[in-house]
Amino acid sequence: MGISIGVVGAGQFSRSFIPLFQAHPDVSEVRLTEIMPDRLKAAAERHGIEKTYASVDELYASDVDAIAIFTQRWTHGELALKAIQAGKHTYSSVPMAITVDEIAAIVEAVKQTGLTYMMGETSHYYPSSVFCRSKIAEGAFGRIFYAEGDYVHDMDLGFYDAYKYSGGDNWQETASFPPMLYPTHAVGNVLSVTGLYATHVSCIGVQDQRGDGVFDKDVSLWQNDISNATALFKMSDGGAMRTNELRRVGYPSHIRESRLRVFGTEASFEQMATVSLWQNKSGVEDVSDLLQPRRSASLDDPELEGISPALRDAFVSGSAPVHDRSALPKEYTGMHNGHEGSHHFLANDFVRSVVDKTLPPVNAWIAARYCLPGIVAHESAKQGGVQLPIPDHGDAPA
Repeated sequence: MGISIGVVGAGQFSRSFIPLFQAHPDVSEVRLTEIMPDRLKAAAERHGIEKTYASVDELYASDVDAIAIFTQRWTHGELALKAIQAGKHTYSSVPMAITVDEIAAIVEAVKQTGLTYMMGETSHYYPSSVFCRSKIAEGAFGRIFYAEGDYVHDMDLGFYDAYKYSGGDNWQETASFPPMLYPTHAVGNVLSVTGLYATHVSCIGVQDQRGDGVFDKDVSLWQNDISNATALFKMSDGGAMRTNELRRVGYPSHIRESRLRVFGTEASFEQMATVSLWQNKSGVEDVSDLLQPRRSASLDDPELEGISPALRDAFVSGSAPVHDRSALPKEYTGMHNGHEGSHHFLANDFVRSVVDKTLPPVNAWIAARYCLPGIVAHESAKQGGVQLPIPDHGDAPA
């Protein structure tokens, strides 16, 4: 008998994960709640979901085992905390929360209940992160003293439509969401590689000049007029990390929106929109092919002849050659797999953590370290770049 999962939100993102939860052999049922009745009805019909709820409270009061949150980004903290307090294992889209207090409350609730909490940070599974972790395991970097993680996503390339879809008539109020409050694709990309955490930050925010009502203090729910922000962090080992959160930028974010750079005393890794490079003191190796998620129509594709079964599975399932799919359910082969091949791993890791009673890779303590740097960075930007300390909740319990 598998677990039941209640999905909160029937928007654009949840439709990528509902089929993965339904296909997982350890999930017996997927349920759904959505505050917009028409959207709830349409999504339930599309995915063949029998049990639906008109409100989050009704879902949380049910006997569902776990909750998966796919709502607007500033709502995750409150919804996740209520789910844990209701006795539910919880998966949350990023970010974990947008305030220091919300994050502290979630960590404490997980600690007290022993329930599973996982934040669905895609960059933990990006081919670049997987590749760099393998190089660290080999000792190839030497000492890593500096790393960069960027989330470079222009508003013109999809964000206007997304905010209009989720925000309704007043979408401009929330389209001004402060970039540094959505830091996990940049910060998490680095920290998932190094295993460190940030202790201090200084951040510069660039005031928006588009004049279209977005990033307008008089309109913004957060009184935010910063559309681009750059932060420099001091790390727990004395090294440095820089991140960019850019929403007005001439860059093809539809090709690659998250970029990673890691510099060590013996070697380095650099990633751009279409090229990924491994470099040491003797030369440069283009590793782009290793890190490129593939997609073939079927296992019978002639281009797949002569390669290993594992790579054939990866290519059909939107994974990269560096991805190890051996722990994934066979049911996922050929299913949609977004965000650089991360979705299959995200869904499986949450389900397996609940079933096996183990800590997921991006557990509450790790999620806090991915989110808190951005929250404090935004405060630094509002204060003109002053350096501020970043709270830390320590390592996850064994």
